[in-house]
Amino acid sequence: MDIVVLLFATMVGLYMAANIGANDLANAMGTSVGSGAITLKQAVVISIIANTLGAALAGGYVTSTISKGMVDPSLLAAEPDKLMLGMFASLISAGVWVNLATFLALPVSTTHAIVGAVVGFGIISVGAGAVSWGKIVTIAISCRQRERWLQGVSSIL
Repeated sequence: MDIVVLLFATMVGLYMAANIGANDLANAMGTSVGSGAITLKQAVVISIIANTLGAALAGGYVTSTISKGMVDPSLLAAEPDKLMLGMFASLISAGVWVNLATFLALPVSTTHAIVGAVVGFGIISVGAGAVSWGKIVTIAISCRQRERWLQGVSSIL
């Protein structure tokens, strides 16, 4: 049974990763490709490099924040299956939302999608008091700063 859960988690994780990559590519490079400053192929290569570096350099910090920094997992220690299913549901729902929004060319933050999904799961499963609202505000502020930085980078390219 453990191998089935691991395979399912891997598939869901790859689905979300593909959505994050597509969304980040569209958000960060859309203007540069649209203006003709770089080709779509160049944008994809730049995005692959940037996303790989971002995952390698900051992936552990991001994973820790999402898994432990927003909702305390010890509150669900007595129900580990509930925690696992809730995180799966958060990942799937964020993936579907980002996929749909990207397909419809809607501006969407992948970070806000997964953070919102985990916060929603936390509120439903253990209550709003279990959510670290200060951490949520910090994440929202850092997302805005990152968006400004990406817009600056794409305007340079």
